Amino acid sequence: MAIDEATPLLGGISPETFMRKYWQKKPLLIRQAVPGVVPPIDRAKLFALAGEEEVESRLIVREMPDEAPKAARGKVAKNAKPSPGWKLAHGPFARRSLPAMTQPGWTLLVQGLDLHVPAAYDLMQQFRFVPDARLDDLMISYATDGGGVGPHYDSYAVFLLQVHGKRRWRIGRLKDTSLQEDVPLKILTNFEPEHEYVLEPGDMLYLPPKWGHDGIAEGECMTCSIGFRVPEATELAREVLVRWVEEIECDDKVRLYQDPKQPATAHPGRVPEALQKFTADAIERLLKDPDGLKSALGEILTEPKPRVWFHSGEPLQAGVGVRLDARTRMVYDDDRVFANGESWRAAGKDARHLRQLADKRFLDARTVSQVSEDLRELLDQWAQDGWLHPLTA
Repeated sequence: MAIDEATPLLGGISPETFMRKYWQKKPLLIRQAVPGVVPPIDRAKLFALAGEEEVESRLIVREMPDEAPKAARGKVAKNAKPSPGWKLAHGPFARRSLPAMTQPGWTLLVQGLDLHVPAAYDLMQQFRFVPDARLDDLMISYATDGGGVGPHYDSYAVFLLQVHGKRRWRIGRLKDTSLQEDVPLKILTNFEPEHEYVLEPGDMLYLPPKWGHDGIAEGECMTCSIGFRVPEATELAREVLVRWVEEIECDDKVRLYQDPKQPATAHPGRVPEALQKFTADAIERLLKDPDGLKSALGEILTEPKPRVWFHSGEPLQAGVGVRLDARTRMVYDDDRVFANGESWRAAGKDARHLRQLADKRFLDARTVSQVSEDLRELLDQWAQDGWLHPLTA
């Protein structure tokens, strides 16, 4: 996608305009963002996928008072406002453990659909005008009539693409973050919607972080959510520092603590100030060289998700291109290339080819035939590890 060209996906504006005017700023309703959209997976295959161990899935059942047993119904006051009950279960789910299709008010959520379904992977590629370091995954929500997850908010931006049936969305700025008690979901207590839209197949709604939203299925429906990673500052700093420290090696010139001027002390339990300063200087010395921090960050950003593993392959045959596996995460900076939690220094043509692979997620046969011997060896290793696969014309 050319980032300076208008596209139906964003309502007739370019990715550059969208990022400048809407990204993290305000919602955008896009009618027929994907005309003629086809669900990336049908219902039967989705249910089967939710039964697999490596797939993250959740089942949410919404129960209204009039659906409860008669004995319980009698305890509800006549003028009481109907309040749904909620049940949450985590997969994998055998097909027989899912509610009947005729039962209203239930939702099946399958996370990371792009890792398992090529059509979902292809759909998510359309949103790569946002850096891959921020792009998370594509989740699909299947719901029967009245199904939803209650009014809530996300800490990340999200595109909500309707791919089957209809869903009614109510959205509003977040004014009160308090959550309902004694429910297994993070449901807003005092949600005040400002706008209401019914999305049909092909329609899409963009929401910035912390916008309250509540989607209710009108009949059977499927919605694809393209979500984004939002690192939290303290957590990210902790992860980067831990990874960085684990990889630090001693300098060739060992610097040992020395205290020839240490006087005799009447307070042996007190930490010497000179030792404190020695430690602070050692840390400051490391922080003056940011290469280690950058390397740790790139490795963390490409760390595969839990439940993700690769199937081993064979070295590449002559005359083929390569394409990254859907599970492979790959990014780069000025000095290094990162893939699946590992890093390599790269320069010259090797760097150019690897950056092209990260940006396009494939290299054609002609390009592969021109790579250096070292890079060819690396690509062969990635092929054997299952990180990439042969691409034939």
